[in-house]
Amino acid sequence: MTTITAPAPPASAPPAPDRGPRWARPALYGLLLAVGLAYFADLSASGYANSFYSAAVQAGSRSWKAFFFGSLDSANAITVDKPPAALWPMALSVRAFGLNSWAILAPQVLMGVATAAVLNAAVRRRFGPVAGLIAVGVFALTPVAALMFRFNNPDALLALLMTVTVWCVLRALERGRTMWLLWAGAAVGFAFLTKTLQAFLILPPLAVLYAVCAPVSVPKRLGQLALSALTTVVAGGWWVAVVELMPAASRPYVGGSQDNSFLELTFGYNGLGRINGEETGSVGGGAGPGGGGGWGETGLGRMFNSEIGGQIAWLLPAALILLVAGLWLTRKAARTDAARAAFLAWGGALVMTAAVFSFMAGIFHQYYTVALAPYLAALVAMGVTVLWEERGAWWVRAVLAGTVLTTAAWAYVLLGRTPDYLPWLRWAVLGAGVAGALGLLAVGRFGGRGLALAVVGLSCAASLAGPAAYTVSTLASGHQGSIVTAGPSSAGRFGAGGPGGPGGPGGDGGAGGGGQGGGAQPPGGQGQFPGQGQGQGQAAGQAPGQGSRQGSQQGGATGTAPGGMPTAPGGTRGGGGGGMGGLLNGASVDTEAKALLAKDADAYTWVAAAVGAQNAASYQLATEEPVMAIGGFNGSDPSPTLAQFTEYVAEGKIHYFVASGGTGGGMNGEGGGGGRGGGPGGSSGTSSQISSWVTENFTEVTVDGTTFYDLTRPVS
Repeated sequence: MTTITAPAPPASAPPAPDRGPRWARPALYGLLLAVGLAYFADLSASGYANSFYSAAVQAGSRSWKAFFFGSLDSANAITVDKPPAALWPMALSVRAFGLNSWAILAPQVLMGVATAAVLNAAVRRRFGPVAGLIAVGVFALTPVAALMFRFNNPDALLALLMTVTVWCVLRALERGRTMWLLWAGAAVGFAFLTKTLQAFLILPPLAVLYAVCAPVSVPKRLGQLALSALTTVVAGGWWVAVVELMPAASRPYVGGSQDNSFLELTFGYNGLGRINGEETGSVGGGAGPGGGGGWGETGLGRMFNSEIGGQIAWLLPAALILLVAGLWLTRKAARTDAARAAFLAWGGALVMTAAVFSFMAGIFHQYYTVALAPYLAALVAMGVTVLWEERGAWWVRAVLAGTVLTTAAWAYVLLGRTPDYLPWLRWAVLGAGVAGALGLLAVGRFGGRGLALAVVGLSCAASLAGPAAYTVSTLASGHQGSIVTAGPSSAGRFGAGGPGGPGGPGGDGGAGGGGQGGGAQPPGGQGQFPGQGQGQGQAAGQAPGQGSRQGSQQGGATGTAPGGMPTAPGGTRGGGGGGMGGLLNGASVDTEAKALLAKDADAYTWVAAAVGAQNAASYQLATEEPVMAIGGFNGSDPSPTLAQFTEYVAEGKIHYFVASGGTGGGMNGEGGGGGRGGGPGGSSGTSSQISSWVTENFTEVTVDGTTFYDLTRPVS
């Protein structure tokens, strides 16, 4: 049996460079180029993608203060509900190339290529160039990766930084070098500034791995881990310290928090609230009968269910099988064995992250699973490479055959969930999987190199055809809104009672061919929150389940995205396009409305104010002028207060109030269900109070079906 581990060289000797065969580097560069070109293709089809983040990018390109804090507008009224690190590359790009879809999304594509390159480096170093190329291929053909590395959510940068973290830990494990562990700590700290506590999910398995397996003394290991933790605190804490120590009057309100505190946001709405569902100010969160409330059922099967499976789980069974096989093959290796450490590092990251995703009862979106893509790709690449080297043993061939057969059968199931999409493909995959599995059983004993290559090719085709088809479908369409999914139009949607289903947040809408978009509803559609009753005119501040949501916006559909960008085919932006009354996606802004807000814009701090960040973002992206997002993303943040808003109006800082969109307590009493998960407006009803005050005291102006209130013209 071939040995898969190598004796460790002396600690003082640097590892010999692994140049590999001549074809290795050209193959890698060609593959990375292909990934980049595929991800860049028709990038502008997504328009401004998630207008919530695009508005913050636009603001950061105009104001360094907005850049630093991650403000939604350049006048710095309120921030996004995340730290700003993911916004910084996009804002710099927009500063350099101007405000357009390509400038916003190009940095995300480059992050995807960088993630693939780091993944290759980490896998190739121990398992060879073929394994590195397999890892890149599997990663690039993961549907949710093709989605999120062409989209402007923070998850792209987070996935890159988590991959860098694992790579640095593996480098540190080779010689016990402190510097690599410090780099890992810095990557985690910067990841915290990308998506707060999600950055820490992989720390427990990695810390335990280093504490047990590093080739240095126990006291030194513990000291190195302490220094790495300190590096994490410094790398992620400096920005937090500035925000928390700066007087609240000198900075924007911390979006997503209920008391203008980033620490409260970190450990509440974006932290423990995501785990237990107790997200104050959230919409649609909270544990329901299935454990996940409006965000799908929780449990061990969550990563495989009809909403998540097609996004990430194509090779998840294979990765788990290969993880077990790899650990079994290395069971007798030395404590410091690098091959086993690699399986434990990538496997620990995969299992830990998937477990948290599976049981978190708060807000959960399908695209979060992009975090699993690098871990899964690494395990598949390492596992198949190691097993192929050991194929002389019958049980190894049986594991390989079983892995291929399981993957093909699971792809048959996943493809069966979209029966109208390439109906022949699932049968072809199943047939190829059976043939490949039989060939793998025989390849170690019969036939030569030609047969082996044919069997490997057939097995790869059977394993990757399903995710490749979903990836191509994802790349071929644009995606807009807050809830986006990969694959064909019938894939990845939450079922009844969850987002996308009856009574759940987020449906189809957005671009055709992907179930994407922000849950756009046709004019007059219901678009209710989970658990909310129908009806109209409920008072603000009611308990969850009592408020209402009419779900229609007052503007007419124009067929363009915010800023005049065309929607992708099948999109329903415009009047009803916002999903949940404009909460999950922005409204369309026509030329007349844009001209109205642009007139005398320099005379005002904010050309307009609107309830809910997506609604405000639409007008900001159209005019490129600051628009105040009352109540932040959900319309539930108590910012500004009614007293602050009236003061701004008295000082002549805000020109118009946008009545269309209906987020956050709505206009004229529409849908003001407050409290936790009870809808925009929050328990304080701040947004509803402002809306009521405006409608009672200022002159109404209607432009092409959209209602504005001129805050410089009080009612007589």
